[in-house]
Amino acid sequence: MTTPSEPPRIVVMGPSGAGKSVVGAALATRLAERFPGVVFIDSDDLHPAANVEKMRAGIPLDDADRRPWLTLVGEALAADGAGRVIACSALRRAYRDAIRAACPDAVFVELVVPADELGDRVGDRPGHFMPAALLASQLDTLEPLENDERGIRIENTGPVSDVVTRVIAALDADW
Repeated sequence: MTTPSEPPRIVVMGPSGAGKSVVGAALATRLAERFPGVVFIDSDDLHPAANVEKMRAGIPLDDADRRPWLTLVGEALAADGAGRVIACSALRRAYRDAIRAACPDAVFVELVVPADELGDRVGDRPGHFMPAALLASQLDTLEPLENDERGIRIENTGPVSDVVTRVIAALDADW
């Protein structure tokens, strides 16, 4: 098993309902066993209030809305030399590039889930500001990780602990 010399900086990405927050939090907990101090951040908490209100109203964000948020995500990921796992949609390459501009050593973990299952998951999240109606716009926007991007694609199927084990095994192979 190879490990990086610096604590990892990982973005768990995918559309709404892919399991970014659940898998990201579990991944951070598991990585903290190897890299003390690794923390989990949900990028939803970094959205400006105007973005949250726009999504709550069922209006998709545009790139101008996302730009300052993505800068905050990259800065949070790069902060203070500690390891970080951040849940962030990072749907387009340009968005991932914006995160990498602030945190060049970012590694992306794309969670892959069939569209019909995403719909079921998003429909089962009462009280979340992201309505199920915006899922289609996210799927239209999604640009999967490309071969020249540092990251992995993992199917989010089965128990969370199994998904995290597969993520860590794939990351270990990359490190």
